[in-house]
Amino acid sequence: MFPEYRELITKLKSHDNHFLKAFNKHNALDHEIKELEQHSDSDINNQIQELKMKKLHLKEEIFSILQKAE
Repeated sequence: MFPEYRELITKLKSHDNHFLKAFNKHNALDHEIKELEQHSDSDINNQIQELKMKKLHLKEEIFSILQKAE
């Protein structure tokens, strides 16, 4: 995610707790989505879509933090 910000991400992860929490939550959601995608149930598909929306919001938040810190 955001390879052009690799150095800044490393810096923020060690100095900004809010950024670190958002970054870790995004990665956890990504892992959870990949696990759920192994199943093909309509209830699970709805859950996956909800998780993807949360992940997208976190990605937008992370990008905003990166832009401000740049």
